[in-house]
Amino acid sequence: MESRIFSCGLDVALSVIGGKWKPLILFHLAHETRRYGELKRAIGGVSDKVLIQQLKELNADGVVDRRDHQQVPPKVDYSLTPFGMTLSDALVPLCSWGTEHITEVEHLVANRAGNDVTAAT
Repeated sequence: MESRIFSCGLDVALSVIGGKWKPLILFHLAHETRRYGELKRAIGGVSDKVLIQQLKELNADGVVDRRDHQQVPPKVDYSLTPFGMTLSDALVPLCSWGTEHITEVEHLVANRAGNDVTAAT
């Protein structure tokens, strides 16, 4: 395992939650334990390969607990560890900011997309 020197607390947090889907995984698992299919439907738009990879990384980092019930058909569920709950709690203000500014950001994204089309022509 490679040793890393972090420059600040944000660098530490991003090393754990970096990736497009990890914050959404944390958000959905903060509310309840979920089976893989439930989690995939709740997140939407993520491929199986990427979701499995990000769940494995979060599990290896001690953020997500994977419980295999050892039965047929297979039953595996995911939940946050106590360490993962502390990280999920840290994301609550970010979720609140997003909720407060959703309309403004939607306009910004639409304008950005419009500018990209204009620049390409």
